[in-house]
Amino acid sequence: MATERKETKQPKPLPAPNVDFYELSETLPAEEREVVKQVREFMQSKVAPIITKYWVDDAFPFELLPAIKELNIGGVGMEGYGCRGGSELLFGLVAMEMSRFDSSIATFFGVHNGLAMGSIYLGGSEEQKQKWLPPMARWEKIGCFGLTEPLVGSGASGGLTTTAKREGDTWIINGQKKWIGNSPWCDISIIWARDVADNQVKGFIVENKNTPGFSVEKIQNKIALKVVQNGLITMDNCRIPEENRLQGDTSFRDTARVLRMTRYLVAWEATGCAMGAYENALKYCQERLQFGKPIGSFQLVQDLLAKMLANITASQCMVVRTAQLQAEGKLSDAHAALAKAFTTAKCRETVAWARELLGGNGIAAEYNVGRFFNDSEALYSYEGTYQMQNLIVGKAVTGLSAFI
Repeated sequence: MATERKETKQPKPLPAPNVDFYELSETLPAEEREVVKQVREFMQSKVAPIITKYWVDDAFPFELLPAIKELNIGGVGMEGYGCRGGSELLFGLVAMEMSRFDSSIATFFGVHNGLAMGSIYLGGSEEQKQKWLPPMARWEKIGCFGLTEPLVGSGASGGLTTTAKREGDTWIINGQKKWIGNSPWCDISIIWARDVADNQVKGFIVENKNTPGFSVEKIQNKIALKVVQNGLITMDNCRIPEENRLQGDTSFRDTARVLRMTRYLVAWEATGCAMGAYENALKYCQERLQFGKPIGSFQLVQDLLAKMLANITASQCMVVRTAQLQAEGKLSDAHAALAKAFTTAKCRETVAWARELLGGNGIAAEYNVGRFFNDSEALYSYEGTYQMQNLIVGKAVTGLSAFI
C-alpha cells in the first residue's frame, strides 16, 4: 500500500515595506513618476551602500556628483534658464525620495536647488538668471544660502548683524554667517545683509573663491546631517559689485519668499526621513527573531508600526496639498509653517519609535535607523524652529501677533 506523502507548506512571503500607503505618487503624471523612480534607483544603488561610512566620517561623497548631474534634476520646479522644470509636486517628491535614504543628500540638494537657485530665480534680474542659473542647473556651480548668524537665528527678519555699505558701484560686506550648508566647498554664496543706508535686508551673490576677505571654517563634531558640510562664513570688507546684488530684492519680505518655498520643502524632507526610518525598522521586525518568532508578529510592535505609518501618511497628505497650493499661487507663510512644524514633529516621533523597535541595535550606525534618528533633530530645528512656525500659524488664525 503506497504511503501518502505530506506536502510541505511553503511560508507565505512577507510584504515589502510600502511607505506610499495611500498611493500618492499616482497623482503625478507618468513622465514625472519616471523621474522620481530614477532618483529612487540612484539613491538605492549609489548612495545607500556608502552613505553610512560618510556619515560616520563626517565627510561628503564628492564622487557621487557626476551621477547626480546625470539625473538632470538641477532646477527642478523652475522653468527656463536650463532648469529641469516640472511641477511643485515633483520637486517635493524628489526631495522626499532623497531623504528616504539620506537626509544629508536631500539637504545638499535643497540648499543648492531650493535656497541658492531659488533666491536667484525669485529675486534676480534677467541678466543674473541668464548668467547663474544654467551652470547651477548643470551642477557646474554649486551654491549655498547665508542667512543665519552666530547670534541671530529666529530673529533674522529684523536683527541681522551682517552689514552692507554701498560705495559707488561696490558694496562692502562685513559680518558672519553660521550653519551654512555646502559653504566649505561650494562656488557661490547667497549672502543676506542689512543695508546700513536704509536698514533693509538685501541679497548678494558672492563668488567664494574670487572674493578677498571671504573665508569659511568647517563646523566640526555635529551629531546630525553629518554628510552635509556646514560652515562658519566670515566676511571682512568683502567688496561685491552692484551687478551681484539681487536686483529684485529690497527687504526681508523678498527673503521670506524664498523661505516660504524651502520651508515646505523641509516638510518633504522630514516626511522622507520618517519613511526611511520606518522602512528599516519594518524590515528589522520581519527578520529579528525572539522567542522563536519574528518580533513583527508581536502586538506591541505592530501597534508602533501602525502609528509610524499613520504619521507618515498624514505628513504625505499634508505636503502634497502644500505643493498644490504652491502651484496655484496660494501657499502662504502660515501654510508652509504649519507643514514644517507638523511633519518635523511627527518625523521626530516616528524615528524615535523606529529606534525603540531596534533595541540596542538602534544606536548602531550599520542599522541606519540611528542615522535617521539623529538627522531628524536638525530637520526639526533648521528653517525655523517648531515654536516659531507655530507662532506664524497662531498669528494667521487669531489676527494677533505674539512675536516680541
